[in-house]
Amino acid sequence: VQLQASEGGLVQAGGLLRLSCAASGLTLDDYAIGWFRQAPGKEREGVSCISSSGGTTHYTRSVKGRFTISRDNAKNMVLLQMNGLTSEDTAVYYCGAKRRGEHEYEYWGQGTLVTVSS
Repeated sequence: VQLQASEGGLVQAGGLLRLSCAASGLTLDDYAIGWFRQAPGKEREGVSCISSSGGTTHYTRSVKGRFTISRDNAKNMVLLQMNGLTSEDTAVYYCGAKRRGEHEYEYWGQGTLVTVSS
């Protein structure tokens, strides 16, 4: 089982970037998917999550209106569209998969670095 996050990158403030989380060895439509991030010197925080059906999404306050999470179960993939990036969004981003009905994330992708230059 593997979650593969796409490569992040260096983006100018105000720019946009899309991260993807692709799964192999499991069917993502059985799982809720969350995106998390950890900035230097800070604890990991939840950024956004989407239910297994895609019908429910949540965003942390700081990214509401700028980030959009979506899923393409046909491609076994979840996307995080990040617009209006600021330096505060600089972090290592992780995706995690949580089986429907469970509280703990069972699988994690490797971190991907997003750097926003001001």
